[in-house]
Amino acid sequence: MEWNFLTAEKLAAALRAGEVSSAELTDEAIARIERDDKAINAICVPDFDRARAAARGADQARARGEDRPLLGIPVTVKESYDIAGLPTTWGMPPHRNYIPAEDAVQVSRLKAAGAVVLGKTNVPLGLQDVQSFNDIYGTTNNPWDHGRTPGGSSGGSAAALASGFGALSIGSDIAGSLRTPAHFCGVYAHKPTLGLAASRGMVPPAAPALPVEQDLAVVGPMARTARDLTLLLDVMAGPDPLTLGVAHDVTLPPARHERLRDFRVLVLDTHPLIPTGSAVRAGVDRVADALVDGGARVERHSPLLPDLSEAATLYMQLLFSGFSARFPVEAYEQFRTRAAGLGADDRSLDAARLRGLAFSHRDWIEANNRRELHRHGWRRLFAEFDAVVCPITPTPAFPHDHNPDPLERRIDIDGAAYPYLDQLVWAGLATMPGLPATAIPAGRSPEGLPVGVQLIGPAFEDRTPLRLAELLERKIGGFQPPRQGARSAGFEPATS
Repeated sequence: MEWNFLTAEKLAAALRAGEVSSAELTDEAIARIERDDKAINAICVPDFDRARAAARGADQARARGEDRPLLGIPVTVKESYDIAGLPTTWGMPPHRNYIPAEDAVQVSRLKAAGAVVLGKTNVPLGLQDVQSFNDIYGTTNNPWDHGRTPGGSSGGSAAALASGFGALSIGSDIAGSLRTPAHFCGVYAHKPTLGLAASRGMVPPAAPALPVEQDLAVVGPMARTARDLTLLLDVMAGPDPLTLGVAHDVTLPPARHERLRDFRVLVLDTHPLIPTGSAVRAGVDRVADALVDGGARVERHSPLLPDLSEAATLYMQLLFSGFSARFPVEAYEQFRTRAAGLGADDRSLDAARLRGLAFSHRDWIEANNRRELHRHGWRRLFAEFDAVVCPITPTPAFPHDHNPDPLERRIDIDGAAYPYLDQLVWAGLATMPGLPATAIPAGRSPEGLPVGVQLIGPAFEDRTPLRLAELLERKIGGFQPPRQGARSAGFEPATS
């Protein structure tokens, strides 16, 4: 049997039934990586010897009568997570030889659940791109079209899942870094509620692995089915044992509904600051039609929806203020000077990003207060609706663009060019208020590229969008392996 594309849930059942061993699953996964990853370049740091040893240990544990949620299941981990004995570089050449001594808390949870870690997956430089390429590990290609990006920053993980390299992966998300790669590669991902899953050990190389509370960023699961997302989220969820975990446990509330016809859903496909491409709009419509066909209550407009323009501006300001905190003082002062020269009536997203780079602490507090008003608005909306369906980005996967200045890049939306970074507004819709969002496949573009949408849910009610994702998977279908012989555009995947 071909095991590499089976779900984690089915693999777990086969392992429990004795139909296959973890050693066999691991060997088959490694063989597939060695055969196919030369063209994809998803696995940037293989750890095959330790994976085989872990698989043998899992088989021995099962023989002793043990059973854990992921016992014996091959998985991958985003390069940005610390794994003892493996490099953590974030794609930054000065740190190519940095090797942490301890596992990130989520890697520890994976191992405690019995998972077999095959290796690490590729990322962009500093995790700061909607693509996945860097000077250490090279370019990761989209399994559906090698001339296109798999997304970023968890692009290696999404490409690995789409290629059959492990049943699950873990990534992170601050600007759609879980959801965009899932959308581009035709897989599933879940951005948890802010603070739900501990992130210690998912830090830039050489930085201390401290239990810091993140402002926007989360860690989360990636998989090939909605049910597998839930399986992995249950392993990942919970506070850091060094801080809130001393006094708190997590018990997520159940999904609001179990049947599609009981859901109340707001569907969005139009943003005031950037158009939605026809292929993505068709994916949103496909999901909306499935909801209507399943008897769900579907609305296209609501006065309760927080203002999308203000939400995007706030998101860009908060996001970029976090970036500038790591810049030298001289660079920060330059941003302040440039921001002071902006016209008061300049409400472009470029201006919002520059103002964010120049934020003072007072500025941040004011923006955070506005964010709390948005969070209150979302609570009011979710008293009327159970989920919001909307795009993740305006387009399917786009061709590789390695221009070193993102401000010079453009994103093509149905033949018109728009600022590259403006495509982040849809991802920011859930990120800014810290809401959970599940990325699901929603069909194919006319060119045959995957198209996904996100299901945004109420804070700490992660099981609601996850359950809706599972029900929609039954209606519109889910993951399909990429066709054989994906087009290549001449990018050499590896440089190391």
